[in-house]
Amino acid sequence: MKSFVFVALFAAVAFAAPQAPTEPIPIVRQDSQVNGDGSYQYSFETGNGISADQQGELKKVGDVEAIEVKGQFQYPSEDGTNIQLTYTADENGYHPEGAHLPTAPPVPEAIQRALAYLATAPPQPEN
Repeated sequence: MKSFVFVALFAAVAFAAPQAPTEPIPIVRQDSQVNGDGSYQYSFETGNGISADQQGELKKVGDVEAIEVKGQFQYPSEDGTNIQLTYTADENGYHPEGAHLPTAPPVPEAIQRALAYLATAPPQPEN
């Protein structure tokens, strides 16, 4: 009997929960191109404000070919603001930029003065 009550309670909660919208989100713009030299580009935009574009090309890095990518995407956040991120990815890694990303704290003034002093100080003799 307890298991029946538990199953009935679970079913009631499942049916009472808000249901996801059944309407699909339209793609309002989509473009892509892949070239024979390994370069490519794509872009899209959806009906709910999400958009992205990216370009990539092969680049010679030392003895190997590597892909270099540049792009951006944006979407509306839950509070209605627009989140935008631009990025590059190459032999030096992935480099995102966006106003919503955390930044490092400023270097304390005493450390800045010490670094400035060290930059102007004469080199020390080696023993």
